[in-house]
Amino acid sequence: KQKGTLRGLHYVDPSLEEAKLVRCTRGEAYVVGADIRENSPSHGRWVGMQLTADNHRLLYIPPGCAQGYQTLVDQTEMLYQMSAVFVPGSTRGIRYDDPHFQIRWPLAVSCISAADLSWPLYRAGLDRTATLITAVDVEKAGANR
Repeated sequence: KQKGTLRGLHYVDPSLEEAKLVRCTRGEAYVVGADIRENSPSHGRWVGMQLTADNHRLLYIPPGCAQGYQTLVDQTEMLYQMSAVFVPGSTRGIRYDDPHFQIRWPLAVSCISAADLSWPLYRAGLDRTATLITAVDVEKAGANR
């Protein structure tokens, strides 16, 4: 509900092979996908793009990649479409401010859950898988790092 709210970086147990399609249905958000797949050519890189209710852009997050977002205005609403049914206990995560990725979030964090603050740093024994990160309008968003 609050501008500056940050969620993520989330992914699921790699054995579940979940892809996500992320869209902003109200307001504005900066959405990030981070490649944590050891054998991927884009391993250790991230892509970020602004999604708004008006621009209708989507970000595809392949299996094995982590995803997060920060709201840019109050009352932002996000919609996720997942390729697999949610399995309780399967959620994994990485700290949003992990120094390995050096993600440049656009705003100071105004609200973040205790769960999101408790995720480990990237090199702290994550499960991994392999394929390639892509995004709708990647050229406009710019690949980082």
